[in-house]
Amino acid sequence: MATAPGRYLLGPQCGRVRARTFRTGLAQTAGHDLLLEFSQWDAEVVVAADGPSAVSARITADSLQVLEGTGGVKPLNDDNRRDIGKTARQLLKVDRHPDLVFESRQLPSGSIAGDPPINRAISGDLTVAGVSAPIALAVQTTAPGHFRITGTVVQSEHGIKPYSAFLGALKLRDGVDVEIEVDLPAPG
Repeated sequence: MATAPGRYLLGPQCGRVRARTFRTGLAQTAGHDLLLEFSQWDAEVVVAADGPSAVSARITADSLQVLEGTGGVKPLNDDNRRDIGKTARQLLKVDRHPDLVFESRQLPSGSIAGDPPINRAISGDLTVAGVSAPIALAVQTTAPGHFRITGTVVQSEHGIKPYSAFLGALKLRDGVDVEIEVDLPAPG
């Protein structure tokens, strides 16, 4: 079943935007792999008769929440979550660049929904901390109208030096994995 042509407006009521960070370095056992979520975002998907023609999204960087931390010597507590959130907001420069912005450049042709699942790719430009860089996103249709979108944001491509501590013995991997789950509402 194909997705009906129209303009689809998306936001937190339709899905979630999450990011995963991974630790590396000699002291990596002291840190945590993190699952983060952005609670405020909106997107627009325009679908023409022959398939999607445009995708844009805006994520409020300050809406970042630390959902969980795995690994590490001790479990995360509320103070750790606050400190991690504060550090992430500083790295993202939310005071000067409050939004992360995606604009598509190349979209798959044909239907974006189907049974069995269809895998597609979308490429575009992602602006983080005021710096734009290309990104490719994998799009999987897991059920009619339900999409799972994944990709990797390379921090250094956006002028962000990945977090490090203990003189660099603990650091975050440069690539941050992005996971988006979305259910398309009726076109608006």
